Amino acid sequence: MRSEAIIHVIDDDEAARNSLKFLLEAASLPVRTHESAADFIKALPASAAGCVITDVRMPDMSGIDLLRHLRASGTGLPVIVITGHGDIPLAVEAMKIGAVDFFEKPYDDDALLASVRTALQRNEKDAKLGVDKAAIQARLAALSNRERQVLDGLISGKANKVIAFDLGISPRTVEIYRANVMTKMEAGSLSELVRMALISGTLATAAD
Repeated sequence: MRSEAIIHVIDDDEAARNSLKFLLEAASLPVRTHESAADFIKALPASAAGCVITDVRMPDMSGIDLLRHLRASGTGLPVIVITGHGDIPLAVEAMKIGAVDFFEKPYDDDALLASVRTALQRNEKDAKLGVDKAAIQARLAALSNRERQVLDGLISGKANKVIAFDLGISPRTVEIYRANVMTKMEAGSLSELVRMALISGTLATAAD
């Protein structure tokens, strides 16, 4: 990690900002907090290094709006999005725009720290999960038709109950297919599955 790299925490909730600040500083990671996306943009130097952790739902300028701004301005800072329960569609949208990872509240501290460290080591936001497009396509080809349907629902941001209704099966059956998909795709989390879909082009197809 470059010595000047800084983790920027953006959240309009003071308690949430302070909690993340404490977690990162306890891990010996340099951090700055910002109470809004606009404040962060004003304070951001052109040559900034590090990464961003932002809440997806904020007044005035949301985490999604911030991602769009950073992409439009060519800023290469990796962005990790924090979402509330039930905000998976927003998280998927954030991944499509360029977020490198997302976490639902309440998140696992160790998992978040691992994601931050990985983000700091990446060259901008082109993480490939250590696998290339051909390998992902091979895994996709190994899915059954029903597993592929469940995958399409997952990467579209649908809840298990919604997928179950759409496919005419029980939520418990969806859970079984979902576990099979995660195993066959070798995905450790939903965010990894979304990144694989982005690399393979599956996400754009499912969202259309």
